[in-house]
Amino acid sequence: MPPSRSEPIFIHAPTPPIDIGAHVFPTEKYGRLAAAIREMGVPDSCFGEPEAVATEDLARVHTPEYLADCAEARTTGRTLPSELPVRRDVIAGFRAMVGGTTRAADLAWAGKRWTMHLGGGFHHAFADHAEGFCYFHDVAVAIRRLRMEGDLRRCAVIDTDLHQGNGTAAIFAEDPEVFTFSIHQEKLYPLKQSSDLDIGLDQFVGDDEYLDRLEEGLDRVFAHAPELIAYVAGADPFHDDQLGDLKLTFDGLHRRDRLVIERAAAAGIPGFVTLAGGYARRVEDTVRIHAQTAETVWETCDERERERP
Repeated sequence: MPPSRSEPIFIHAPTPPIDIGAHVFPTEKYGRLAAAIREMGVPDSCFGEPEAVATEDLARVHTPEYLADCAEARTTGRTLPSELPVRRDVIAGFRAMVGGTTRAADLAWAGKRWTMHLGGGFHHAFADHAEGFCYFHDVAVAIRRLRMEGDLRRCAVIDTDLHQGNGTAAIFAEDPEVFTFSIHQEKLYPLKQSSDLDIGLDQFVGDDEYLDRLEEGLDRVFAHAPELIAYVAGADPFHDDQLGDLKLTFDGLHRRDRLVIERAAAAGIPGFVTLAGGYARRVEDTVRIHAQTAETVWETCDERERERP
C-alpha cells in the first residue's frame, strides 16, 4: 500500500545542533542537510519531527547502570569512551536523535517504504557504554522496539560507514533474526567485533573495487530475506575524509546509495536510513554526500509522494 499524503519521508528536528564545540564531528551538518534537501524541491509536508524516546525503549538495548550514568551526566568509565563532552545537554541531544531514528523506522515499516532520519547511525554505542561519538545505539533501539511491539521478525543492518559497526555487531551477536553487515576500512578504529558479515577493505580502495565488494555483500544480506533494512549510510568513505583512507568519489558514494536502496526497493523491501559519520575537510562536502543519499530515498517514493503540495 502506498503511503498516505500526510506521512513524512524525512525526519529532522528543527532545533539548533548539538553543541560540542570545536570538534572533527560537524554537528552543523544536520541543519545544512535539511536545507539542501528543501533546495531539491522537497516540500515541507515531507518533513516530520522526531518522537520522544521513553526510557523503556532505551532499556531494550542499554543497561540500567549505563542509562543512569547518562541521565545524571556522570563521568564514568561507561560515558568517557564517547569522546564527547559528558554534559546533560549533549547527552539529551543524542537521546533526542534516537527519537528521529525510531520514528523513521516506524514509518518505513508501517508504510512499507523508504524513509530517512537526518541524523543518527550511532553504531559504536554498546549496551553498557558509549564509544566513538556515540551515546545511544539508535538503530538497535528502533529495531528492538519494532520486533517487540510490532510484527517485524527478520531485519538486516547494512552499514557502509568508514568504520566497522562494532556496537551493532555486539548488540545483535546472539540474535539470528537480525543480519548485521559492515563494509569498512579494516586497519582503522574501532576494535573489531564479529558481524554476521564483515568486509574489511584495504587502504586506498576506490569506487569500482568498493562497489564490487558491496554487491557481493548485498547478495548475502538479501539471502537472509529481511523484511526491513536499516541502512547506515556514512559519508566518511570519501576520498577527502579526515579520519580514513578510502578513496570513494561523490559519484561512487551516490552509486553506493543507489545500489543499496534501489535494489531493496525493487525487491519490495522497505527500509530507513541514518547518517552516521562524515568528516570531510569541507563540511559542505559531507553535506553533499548525505544529500545524495536523500535524493536516492526521494527517488524511491511513488509519483504521488513527489508531487504532493
